[in-house]
Amino acid sequence: MESSIFSEIVSTEWLNENLTDQSLKVVQVSFANDDSEFKKEHIQDSVWWYWKSVLWHETDRSFPSPEDLARRLGTFGINSETMVVLYGDPVQFGTYAYWVLRMCGHQKVCILNGGLKKWKAEGRPLTDIQSQIEEQNNSSFDELSSFSVGRENVLQNLASSDRLLLDVRSFEEYNGERVMPPPGFDHGAERNGRIPGATHLFYGQLINEDGTFKENDELLSVIEPICGSSDNDKEIVVYCRLSHRATLVWFAMVFILGYSNVQVYDGSWTEWGSIVGFPIEK
Repeated sequence: MESSIFSEIVSTEWLNENLTDQSLKVVQVSFANDDSEFKKEHIQDSVWWYWKSVLWHETDRSFPSPEDLARRLGTFGINSETMVVLYGDPVQFGTYAYWVLRMCGHQKVCILNGGLKKWKAEGRPLTDIQSQIEEQNNSSFDELSSFSVGRENVLQNLASSDRLLLDVRSFEEYNGERVMPPPGFDHGAERNGRIPGATHLFYGQLINEDGTFKENDELLSVIEPICGSSDNDKEIVVYCRLSHRATLVWFAMVFILGYSNVQVYDGSWTEWGSIVGFPIEK
């Protein structure tokens, strides 16, 4: 999948040719609160985000307001006219950042297909020089329609024939053997299992070894047998453990394949698997 659609996904080749464009800001979004590897080598003029510090509310388990997001992005030299090029460490943290930025009102945002992994594999230039940031004084972004649903919405629609609930975790998580992907210490919710009625589609089936999205026909061969074609009316709600992997599937379905009725259950299994009285199955 090597599309160069500017507003959604760009290739490493495209970025390499446009690195000097001052209207761009490249961002590495990390799952770990440690930027030591980024400081050793990164794409020229890129900046580093720890996902929670930029993409969550300061105290609540919710998203920042459009006003707060505008302020935070301003500290990284980003204003409403800046095209933000995101890539994740690992890949799904890039699509999670895309999801949050779009919901909080920053529309000029895209994904670098393959991210740093593909960039390095192709021998493209890296640097250890930290970019000089000129902070921006942003006004609030315009909030967009939500791409997410909450737990009560999921609970109230468990029996709906008009909705497909899609669990994109590993088979071990879906089957109730673990709470988080193997290997390692198993944690992240109080119970194992899945939301009743959920259908399984492992998110890893949508990406190649180099972190790029698979070609459209390959994506469709995985998604259509489970979700139907992109022109059907069924609502699709995707979840995982913390919603990162869910956003990768959401991004592929909406912005690559053209599905129009896909949303992410934000709380995902970390929330659902810990709520007293909410049903589960194995």
